[in-house]
Amino acid sequence: MWMLLLVPFVGLLWVPLYNFTEPSLFGFPFFYWYQLAWVPISSLLIWLVYRSRTPDETP
Repeated sequence: MWMLLLVPFVGLLWVPLYNFTEPSLFGFPFFYWYQLAWVPISSLLIWLVYRSRTPDETP
């Protein structure tokens, strides 16, 4: 489950993956809405990793 926390880093730090203007969404170029889409995705992944921990693993 800890590997899920690496997904946002790969998705956001590999800029050639999303360095485009098309397709646009609601007038936003792809470059911007792709980054904004990672906000809820990252939150969901962090929550999933947190929920997968057992109570004895909490700090």
